[in-house]
Amino acid sequence: MTDQERRLAALRGLSAELAPQLRAVALDIDRDPAGAGRYHGLEAYRLMHRCQTPAEYGGEPLRIGSRSYPAGSCLDYTTALLELAKGDCGAVLAAPGPALAGLAVSHLGSPEQQARFHRRLADGTSWSFFAITEPERGSDASALATRLDRAGADRAGADRAGADRAGADRAGAGRGDDGRGDDGYLLTGTKRYIGSGERGGIGVVFARTGPGPLSIRAALVERPLPGSTAQALEMTGLRGARLAEIRFEDVPIAAGDLLGAHLPPSRRGLWGAMRAFTSMRVQIAALALGAAAALAETVDAERPNAPGAAVLRARLAAARARTLAAAAQVDHDPDRGDLAAAAKLTAVRLGTGAARWAVRSLGRASMLDHPLLEKWYRDVHAFEFMEGTSNIQRVHVAEAYRNRVVRRG
Repeated sequence: MTDQERRLAALRGLSAELAPQLRAVALDIDRDPAGAGRYHGLEAYRLMHRCQTPAEYGGEPLRIGSRSYPAGSCLDYTTALLELAKGDCGAVLAAPGPALAGLAVSHLGSPEQQARFHRRLADGTSWSFFAITEPERGSDASALATRLDRAGADRAGADRAGADRAGADRAGAGRGDDGRGDDGYLLTGTKRYIGSGERGGIGVVFARTGPGPLSIRAALVERPLPGSTAQALEMTGLRGARLAEIRFEDVPIAAGDLLGAHLPPSRRGLWGAMRAFTSMRVQIAALALGAAAALAETVDAERPNAPGAAVLRARLAAARARTLAAAAQVDHDPDRGDLAAAAKLTAVRLGTGAARWAVRSLGRASMLDHPLLEKWYRDVHAFEFMEGTSNIQRVHVAEAYRNRVVRRG
């Protein structure tokens, strides 16, 4: 066993030891997701926070024995999630902390913005939010309608000046992007299906400063604030994620709150979002596989060696290996997302299949006899819609394959 294998084995062991904490609170969070804050002190949540918060921004470095685990490694965090999700994947998503917004800030934020973001979450009791999805538009960035209008400009004038703003973005000379000498922006639009959107205190919101793709920017937004309202949505699965709709109406955004001013214009908005999605797809794969493993263990406890159990265990082992390989690729090349897409595609299909197999193996009455089984059945089907459906993942894999063929040709 290599030192890296021993290092990951130690992290896997600690995560497995803490997973029962999440299972113990799973049904309570499912019944009352708004009350998830009473579990902030769980050691499982502290572990997640350490894996996501850099020490230079107030994080507490994770050490297991003589081994250290610097924050930000996709492989480390995925290793932990594969075990924690066996406790309960919904409870994992109820955890406060940087989450998807933290990934975007790590790619787009200046050191000062990263410090502001992480210090707001440093006590481990606050949630963040990542707002890109919109009603009737999904996460299609080309159809993004939320606007960042120049403060003080009338709406008609702002629309007429759209092309000029897009040109300024392309040239990297948009006045006020460095936060100096500008009145800022007014944020207007609606975001929907936003994890922790109602309870999140700080987050990242994507909006347009003009009509072109380079005009899509990300803003660091702290809530509550005038002109912003949020409402939790009714959910069937993964209720711990607490999805919400957020409305912004002329919300003042300082020019210095726009992320990416220190980056080239092509890397100020969607580039960071795509990198964040790639990491998150690997994490979702880990959550789906953790739920599938929990379902398999539930069946095994009631009906050892049920038909199909051996095949499921083999497929889970293979999918775990694929997911860890995707996580290692993210750490090595965060702009390449084909393995992440394949990992999510495989894990979601395996997770939903495991849920149906569990009910067949134990009988339909098992959904009443085992509340956690019924909950996991709902939860695992919800992963299909997080960070791109299976069809979207197939497109990513196909495009990556096509691009490799073209380069070789």
